[in-house]
Amino acid sequence: MSETSGQSDLQVIKSPKTRKIRKGNVRKHIITVKVRNEMGVLARIATLIAGKGYNIEGLSVGETHEKGISRMTIEVIGDDIVIEQVVKQLRRLIDTLKVTDLTDVPHVERELALIKVYTPSARARDEVLRITEIFRGKIVDVSPDTYTIEVTGDEDKISAMVELLKPFGIKEMARTGKIAMRREMNIKEEEEGD
Repeated sequence: MSETSGQSDLQVIKSPKTRKIRKGNVRKHIITVKVRNEMGVLARIATLIAGKGYNIEGLSVGETHEKGISRMTIEVIGDDIVIEQVVKQLRRLIDTLKVTDLTDVPHVERELALIKVYTPSARARDEVLRITEIFRGKIVDVSPDTYTIEVTGDEDKISAMVELLKPFGIKEMARTGKIAMRREMNIKEEEEGD
C-alpha cells in the first residue's frame, strides 16, 4: 500500500443490505404429473407446492390406461423461476414417474362442468336449452323448475356459458378443473429436429 497525502489506495465497496432476488413472470402454469397410485402421493405433491407459497388453482387426478399409474393435472399461478424449482423437486419425489410443464408447449386442455339452472317457465326452459345446444352441452337432469347441464371445453367456453346462464339463476355448479395433454404433432416434429 502506498500512501500519498495521508490517504490509502484502499477502496471501500459497500454491499447491498438486501440481496436482489431474480424473478420471472407470474402467470398460470399447467403441470402434469404421472405418478404411482400410492397412498399419500397427492398430499406430498400438494404440500410441496404449498411450501413454496402457492395455491393450487385446479387439480384433476385420474387413472391412466396403465394399471397402478395415475395422471395429475395441476394448475398453479406463480413465478416462472419458482415453478421451475417446483417441477425439479416434483421429479425427485419417489412416486413421480414423469413431470411436464405444459405452459409453453402446445397442448389440448379440457374441463367438465355441471351447472344446475333455474327454469321456472316454458320460456326459460326453451332459452336454456338453446344456450346448451349452442355450446354443445347436454341436459343430464330435469326437475319441474331446474335443468342440470353438462358441458366440456376450455376455460373460456365454460366461463362464457356460465355468464349467459347467470340471468336465469344458477342454483349449483361443479367444475372438474383442467385435464391437459401435449399435442402429438409437436412431439414428432421435435424428434425429427434432433
